[in-house]
Amino acid sequence: MKKKESFLENRIKSLGFAFKGMLILIKTEASIKVQLFVAIVITIVGFYFDISRIEWMVQWVIIGLVMSLEGMNTAIEYIADFIHPEYHKKIGLIKDVAAGAVFIAAMVSVIIACLIYIPKF
Repeated sequence: MKKKESFLENRIKSLGFAFKGMLILIKTEASIKVQLFVAIVITIVGFYFDISRIEWMVQWVIIGLVMSLEGMNTAIEYIADFIHPEYHKKIGLIKDVAAGAVFIAAMVSVIIACLIYIPKF
């Protein structure tokens, strides 16, 4: 009989799976690479302009939100393609809605970046 893993062992394994998923996204998805590049640039800009602690928190929440939604969008695309590999109108709608959610978050992030950085110029 297999020994049941402890709560801690399960959490450590879960973290490993999550880290693996993050690396897969970064290695394989162009959209995540773009978002990661933007995150690095905006972080450098944040240091340059010496933004406040609140501005840092808002900036990182938005970066995390956009990148997380980008990952969820990718997962939805993978599931949709697995379920129905050839084009299907409903699958296309599902993918468009998921991409729309990322677009909303990205547009909000641009507005927030403008609110943080335009006054510094």
